Amino acid sequence: MSVSENLIAPLEAGWETALASQTQQFASVAEALTARRQAGEQILPAPENILRAFRQPFQDVRVLVIGQDPYPTPGHPIGMSFAVAADVRPLPRSLQNIYKELHSDLGIEPAAHGDLTAWADQGVLMLNRVLTVTAGAPASHRGLGWEQITEAAVCALVERGQPLVSILWGAQARQLQPLLESGAHTRVIVSPHPSPLSASRGFFGSRPFSRTNAALKELGSAPIDWRIS
Repeated sequence: MSVSENLIAPLEAGWETALASQTQQFASVAEALTARRQAGEQILPAPENILRAFRQPFQDVRVLVIGQDPYPTPGHPIGMSFAVAADVRPLPRSLQNIYKELHSDLGIEPAAHGDLTAWADQGVLMLNRVLTVTAGAPASHRGLGWEQITEAAVCALVERGQPLVSILWGAQARQLQPLLESGAHTRVIVSPHPSPLSASRGFFGSRPFSRTNAALKELGSAPIDWRIS
């Protein structure tokens, strides 16, 4: 049975193998989501986007950006942490802050849209710690069971033995730091979350983009072109 059978859309083959141990956990989460929907909850993102991160090629991941949970605003979350669809306006404030730091760090002008596919195409995996949320209720699905699945995903990435630079934004993401520091082929960059509540407490000035590229070079991997056209 596919590990994602009850959550819509198959996983990319590498992820299907990497997360094979999570079959029952996926089923448990799917059951909980079904019950919540039947009780009238609006769950974000759309079902076809919940596992979007795991349709990105497993073997191609070189940079892992970990957030907390999806945007709670309908129309914003698309299954790629911090990103939104190209037509969303205004941009979420966390993403605006990411663009501000990108400009400060590398001089890259902020993009007019929030589609971060250009990063994903270069092996940047943008993964939330929790993959769903109730509309209008941030952090509402913490403890639902996603944490076990995303922790397993992180462990699988580390166990490949390939160069991996991880950017951990916020307290939920930092819980995974010990797992990500477990090999000579890994590097970890940590800062507060880019949300308006915490960006001024250490996110601004953290230079995650240039530091990531320096770490990739150290590990023998090509840098990321962080521009969004």
